[in-house]
Parts: sequence; C-alpha cells; structure tokens
Amino acid sequence: MTTLLDITDLSVAFGDVRAVRGVSLTVEKGQTLAVVGESGSGKSLTSLAIMGLLPPQAMAIEGSVLWDGVDLFDLDPDELRRLRGEELAMIFQDPLSALNPSLTVGYQIAEMFRRRRGMSRAAAGERTVAAMTEVGIPDAATRARAYPHEFSGGMRQRVMIAMALALEPRLLIADEPTTALDVTVQAQILRLLRERQRQGLAMIIISHDLGVVARTAQSVVVMYAGQTVESGTIAEVYTAPAHPYTLGLMAASPSARDGAREIRPIDGNPPDLTALPAGCAFHPRCPFARDRCRTEAPPPRSLPSGRTSACHYAEEVLNRA
Repeated sequence: MTTLLDITDLSVAFGDVRAVRGVSLTVEKGQTLAVVGESGSGKSLTSLAIMGLLPPQAMAIEGSVLWDGVDLFDLDPDELRRLRGEELAMIFQDPLSALNPSLTVGYQIAEMFRRRRGMSRAAAGERTVAAMTEVGIPDAATRARAYPHEFSGGMRQRVMIAMALALEPRLLIADEPTTALDVTVQAQILRLLRERQRQGLAMIIISHDLGVVARTAQSVVVMYAGQTVESGTIAEVYTAPAHPYTLGLMAASPSARDGAREIRPIDGNPPDLTALPAGCAFHPRCPFARDRCRTEAPPPRSLPSGRTSACHYAEEVLNRA
C-alpha cells in the first residue's frame, strides 16, 4: 500500500486551550478512514488542519502532516492553495456557508475547470453539468443557473460533493457528507464514493452515523476530548471495542446495534476543554473507571490485535464488549 497522508502528534490550540491533542493517523491510497466521536471531539479541526484552513484564532502548535512525504505545514499559502482541489479536496459540513451566495452554482463549479484545467467556457459548462448529474441533481443544465439559496439543504450538499470530486483529487475529506440527504440519495452518494475509492481515491469520512461509517470505511479512529482513544479496522472496533467510550458509542447508536438490543446513551456530557478532568478525560462518564483513571492519563498503546486503545483497562473492556 502507498501511504498518502501521515499525521504524527498533531495538536491544535486556541490560545492556551488544546482542542486537538497528539492525534496520529495514516491514510493509504484507495483506503477510507473514518473519524468518529461526539461534537467537540476535534474531528473537524483535525480535517481543517490538514487542509490548511484553520480559523485565524487557531494554530497547529505541534506535530507534522505529511502528504506524499512533504510536510504541509512547511508549504507557503500559494503552494498549499495549488494542492487544494487538485490533490486534496474537502466536503464541508455546512454547504450553505461554503458556497458563494452571489454566484450561480454552475459558475462556481465551472470556474474550477477554467482556472485549473484551462478549459473554455463551453467545455467547462459541459463538465459542470456532467459533475452535477453524477451526484444525482436532476435537470442539471437548468439547475446550474440557480443560486445556492434556491437549492434545498440536500441539493446544496450534492453540489459540494460535485465540486469536491470535480478535479479528481487523490484524497477527499468528507465532513458529514450525507447528513442532509434522504436515504435514497445517501445510498447513491455512498455508491459513487465507493466507486471512486476503487479507482484509487483515498478518503477520510467524518461522521456521527456509525452505519454510514460501517458501509464506507475500512478503518476507524475514535476521538474524545481532542484525542484519539481507539483506532483499528472497522471489523475489530465494531465487533469488540477496546475503549469504554467506543463501547458507549456503539450502545447509543441505532445504526450500529442489533435491533433486539436496547439503545443506551452515554451518561454525562463531553468535558469542557478549558477545564479537562485530571487523569483520563473520559473517567467521569466511564463505568470502568478506578482510582488510577482519575490521576493518570492513559497513553495510546498497541493491543495484540494490532489496534490501539488509550485505556488502562482495554483488555477488560474487550472481554466485556
């Protein structure tokens, strides 16, 4: 396998508050990696750091993000801008804010072909209609002349997917790519993404929907309070979680549970990043917590299966899963 993206010990801070803490992950060519966790766990910030699109008040303070062996943090803005779209693309969680409200969606997609591929206006228009049709937008030639506010949320999401795939990038970061879509269109988009994956596209899928993750990804990273608490293959993590938080996510997700089993929410709330508890950040909500968990933060460690878990009692969780 060819490693395209290699992130090591990435930390992102807002002043003195570390919203992402020591995240490491790799993505291979043709692989889909899922990143899951509750809101505020650092999933989207990690993806924005990869793209060089962190908000002005945030900064990546530690770690490296290697793309084909080149650290993206060493590139100047122009070099990074050239990579976006061509090599790296992203589907943003809020398509309305990501689209320019004063330009038609067709113009915004066609501009990519004209600027990056040197196409004529007519050729770019044809490619735009084809890209919109591919993601299931009906009557694409007419709809290309519409503005973002004239589309439903699901249609805007499909426009964003068309834009992200238009230049055939090597890595696609998809932040909740199917949230606004109905079940039928969601299935269509997932089929399209899987087909692109078979053609060599690497993907990072950020999602709350563990069912979407199971149908799309081969491996998964579970994040909590800005850290990776578990990682491994989908089959391993879904079948036998090795971290109490992952176990809780599975129990709370209708799409990841056997229909005969009761859905159980995780007790408590995610921690305040400005006042993290001592020891393991998850211990106030954890049914496995002991005195050691309240004072000693568990580092990620490898398990015999080859995956990692940041839990002092990972073997016990495995046996109880």
